[in-house]
Amino acid sequence: MTTESQSAFGSTRNDRLSRRLHDVTWGLLLLMTGVIWQLPSSDIPDGTWLFGVTAILLGLNVVRYVKGIGVNGPSLGLGLVALFVWLTRIAPDRPLLGVCFILIGVGLLVKPLLTRPREA
Repeated sequence: MTTESQSAFGSTRNDRLSRRLHDVTWGLLLLMTGVIWQLPSSDIPDGTWLFGVTAILLGLNVVRYVKGIGVNGPSLGLGLVALFVWLTRIAPDRPLLGVCFILIGVGLLVKPLLTRPREA
């Protein structure tokens, strides 16, 4: 009772791809962190690490969506938190509440685009 997308071990193609994306994401996060730690802090703009985390985690979820795999809630949430913190660091004179409203609004607009309607 195996389908074409299942291997002899019962793992679907999407499960394998999801695992590979997970591993690549952790590799990128660790690589970026290690490189940033090796460089003199005077050479690194403020907020670089937060921007990198944002790009990697939100990028992961874009790839998951494009490949037909559901987005990962925790990594999407952490990516949005990193984006929020990064935005408040690069624009500290902006009201924090306004930035919160912007991020919540973007989340509400993007959510319908990330969920696929169920087929009846």
